[in-house]
Amino acid sequence: MNTRTLGKTGFKVSEVSLGTWQAGGRWGADWSDANAEAVIERALELGVTFVDTADVYGGGRSEAACGRVTARRPGAALVATKCGRGITPHAAEGYTPEAMAGFVERSLRNMKRECLDLVQLHCPPTPVYYRPEIFEAFERLKEQGKIRNLGVSVEKVEEALKAIEYPNVASVQIIFNMFRRRPAELFFREAARRDVGIIVRVPLASGLLAGGLARDSAFGPKDHRSFNRDGAAFDKGETFSGVPYEAGLEAVEELKLGLGSSGQGGPGQGGLRPPEATDGRQGGPGLAQLALRWILMFPEVSCVIPGASRPDQIEENVKAAELPPLSGAQMAAAAGVYDRLIRAHVHQRW
Repeated sequence: MNTRTLGKTGFKVSEVSLGTWQAGGRWGADWSDANAEAVIERALELGVTFVDTADVYGGGRSEAACGRVTARRPGAALVATKCGRGITPHAAEGYTPEAMAGFVERSLRNMKRECLDLVQLHCPPTPVYYRPEIFEAFERLKEQGKIRNLGVSVEKVEEALKAIEYPNVASVQIIFNMFRRRPAELFFREAARRDVGIIVRVPLASGLLAGGLARDSAFGPKDHRSFNRDGAAFDKGETFSGVPYEAGLEAVEELKLGLGSSGQGGPGQGGLRPPEATDGRQGGPGLAQLALRWILMFPEVSCVIPGASRPDQIEENVKAAELPPLSGAQMAAAAGVYDRLIRAHVHQRW
């Protein structure tokens, strides 16, 4: 597994790492503790050195699973968690230094650790980014030996740009994929200039960019792809990257054609399978792997954190880091699909 440096943390992290949102039950199925541990164990076996969790994923169960697995494998992986989404109602005034300290203490208990490798503000309301006292609170926690590094997880490019003005922000987690390209325009350059690591989440647009969804795909009532398409529960951009479902399906079909026809030769020579074989089950790279490899074409990205509900999904994800670089024609095809079918839906919103 290739590694990249996570900004000023200095940590070497695997290009393809692991996100654990599935443990929060927002994907339509419960994630047992045994399955959570099996997924994390398999990721570490395959060379993943960065695992992202949050205190609200499964009410702390995800953090606990990460803690148990990494305790059995000391030094194998950096674990990043997030805090703040437990504030109810989730409003800017709920963010106080005292509340942040309480969340850190809870995460330490969940993971049975004395110090957190990286704690990230979990998509706070925009006004929080304009309150220096919140960011200063984490400096005190660092001085107390409770945390090593501070990061932020953001919804908007505006928030990312504001966050990196604080010198103690070491990383930014942001949505970036073939359907959400705006971060690459300015934010990536500024993050690199300030030595801030970039963690890419929602890389497959909630499964759209895996290429297997259809107009009649069914999502259960507990699946955010069912109840949050219009942002009823949290930011709309977290579900299908904010792209209307039908528009996303149309764009995916064009991506299959554009990416599938632009390579030369077979997979071993950098070529791709024909579009009808882009589901990843017939021996070559599927659309999901190509979508992950597209993200890794950007050197400013530290790592990408696709989720996985089963150990075998980890195996498919990590293969993306082994693919050859996408060709200029493939990159142009992806840009063309975005400009024609996606840009108007998302570009200025996030």
